[in-house]
Amino acid sequence: MIQPQSYLSVADNSGAKKLMCIRVLGVNEKQSGSIGDVIIAVVKEALPNMALKRSDIVRAVIVRTCRGIRRPNGMSIRFDDNAAVIINKEGNPRGSRVFGPVARELRDRNFTKIISLAPEVV
Repeated sequence: MIQPQSYLSVADNSGAKKLMCIRVLGVNEKQSGSIGDVIIAVVKEALPNMALKRSDIVRAVIVRTCRGIRRPNGMSIRFDDNAAVIINKEGNPRGSRVFGPVARELRDRNFTKIISLAPEVV
């Protein structure tokens, strides 16, 4: 459950290290996002001499959450951290690599480029 003011680690090599969620896109009543939701975030920590700087506003897709999600077959899956991958307007990742496992639910949301870059799909 990612809501405004939540901190996330970045799971790609775009140059940012920490993000803070500003807004969860596409939700009506509930203000929290889960795996596969697109958020607008601000970069809180960044590597020097990279494309993304501190205080940049970016779009990102949530790839891991500490709160478990329930799958239709009854299995529950959860991760150790909250993580996101920074994307552009078209939904393609800005980095060229994705670190760590990502959830299979991203395929249902048409983020196949992130799925193909990930080392492990859980």
